[in-house]
Amino acid sequence: MAMIYVARSAALGKWASDVGLSKHVYKVGVTEEPVKPLVAAGWAGESDWTLVKQEAVEGLTEAEALERLGRKEKMIDPALYPRIKGTRGLFKVLPAHVESHIIVGRALEGGPERVAIKLKPADFAAYLIRNAQR
Repeated sequence: MAMIYVARSAALGKWASDVGLSKHVYKVGVTEEPVKPLVAAGWAGESDWTLVKQEAVEGLTEAEALERLGRKEKMIDPALYPRIKGTRGLFKVLPAHVESHIIVGRALEGGPERVAIKLKPADFAAYLIRNAQR
């Protein structure tokens, strides 16, 4: 069964922040292989990648997931930045989008709306996986 995963690299996030992208840069992919060794191999010349979240999916290819997610979030074009060396699936995620997603989800569940939100990487990952599956 295929797995959709979200990974992040602190070093790549720092670089992205320095070049004006955002520090919230995540790699999204779908694979049939074991995810942990794939993440440990790294992308974009960085070796400090960590797996944030993974989920089993059925009937979803990486191309479909990236296309669906590209409608909501900005995928970083690997041709524009030599540092990322052709790595597809890197997304710049705005914290405001994730906050809105959480607030709407709480409102639909009938939960508290006024609770302060402190975003964590797991929140970004849940948002990315949810939108890649739509």
